[in-house]
Amino acid sequence: MKKGRILVVDDNLGIRNTLKILLPAHFEGVETLPSPTTLISVLEKFRPHVVLLDMNFTSDADTGNEGLFWISEIKKASPKTEVVLFTAYGDIELAVEGMKKGAFDFVVKPWDNAKFIATLTSARDKALKTEKNSESPSVSKGGMFWGTSPQMENIRRTVEKIAPTDATVLITGENGTGKDVLANEIHRLSTRKSKKMVAVDAGALTESLFESELFGYVKGAFTDAKTDREGKFEAANLSTLFLDEIGNIPLHLQAKFLRALQNRKITKVGDTKEIEIDIRLICATNMNLEKKVSDGSFREDLFYRINTISIYLPPLRDRQDDILPLAERFIGVFNKKYNRNVQGISPEGAVTLRNYLWPGNIRELQNAVEKAVILSDGELLRGADFQLGSSGGVLEIQPVAESFEDAEKQLIKNAVEKFGGNLSMAAKHLNISRPTLYNKLKKYGI
Repeated sequence: MKKGRILVVDDNLGIRNTLKILLPAHFEGVETLPSPTTLISVLEKFRPHVVLLDMNFTSDADTGNEGLFWISEIKKASPKTEVVLFTAYGDIELAVEGMKKGAFDFVVKPWDNAKFIATLTSARDKALKTEKNSESPSVSKGGMFWGTSPQMENIRRTVEKIAPTDATVLITGENGTGKDVLANEIHRLSTRKSKKMVAVDAGALTESLFESELFGYVKGAFTDAKTDREGKFEAANLSTLFLDEIGNIPLHLQAKFLRALQNRKITKVGDTKEIEIDIRLICATNMNLEKKVSDGSFREDLFYRINTISIYLPPLRDRQDDILPLAERFIGVFNKKYNRNVQGISPEGAVTLRNYLWPGNIRELQNAVEKAVILSDGELLRGADFQLGSSGGVLEIQPVAESFEDAEKQLIKNAVEKFGGNLSMAAKHLNISRPTLYNKLKKYGI
């Protein structure tokens, strides 16, 4: 199937003429150059998906150093272009060096047509996939993963419409569905994006701290008030205030919160002076606020005040087609974080992920992938690597540092504690052998 563009850089006229005949059957566009002198300018104009690059252009050179130099130049100018090296010298060390510099593969002259075309089209397909992913609306510039489900597509369109306004937004959905990420996305697309969004977890605020955290206080307002302090409302002035778990605000404090929203003014604890505020409010909850209004535990007037635009984030089990793309994204994140080289998910592992109900939603998937990347010894993650079991949950991990070694140590320590020092059970849970567990316990001094 003809698709993609290829640029051939080779000083041999016979090879260039041969490839002008051979390659158009497989590529939509074919260009050739006798030397890399004008390579960078041609890259900008022709925008090839693949460059077939000879390793030597100087008549007395056979070291391949020219090719290695131009690999780096190509990747600098066009990172998404794949480079296939072309040489008459089958030096494996040279091939490895070229791959380290970013080459896709290595072809030795004279070539076998079938293998040659297979290598070039594989490089092309990878470049086309990268190009498609970079242009896909499934992931926003701010990192919001939209996926492909109709529900998320509807949400994306809604967000694009309401983000530039100052409309108050209520985001609902189960724990772990990404309500905070969506709030950040709305802020990123808003006219207030130049200032950082201020987030508050209402569920973590005790009644005694509620007013001082939201409205601030002045020096001497209470025993430990040594200096004036601004509250979250004031910090979010001219920006966005994201109030998570709003359903947890006690009923008797809801009136003070509502009054601040209605008047667009706050008074610090211990002060009488009113401060004008200009915020855009986004709230989130996993509770059914309409039910709470009905049973009298949430003010009806506050509910209507925060519910100008309502967005419901569906659980992951209702977005099955998004599970594997999300898992692949997390693999990339944790490969980079822990310096690992997991290449993907095995077919059996993919079935495991799709068949699981994910009660903890995206947060649970993220935790499961993180553990699998840390503990797996293979390039592909298998079903057992995710440690999902039948209980519907995964072991929460909180690595104590950014390094792979510290994260692995914490996981092993958690498992040993979880099973009360039973090393057989801990090894089984971690999906490693007892001898391997012994070695790691010794290594980390656990």
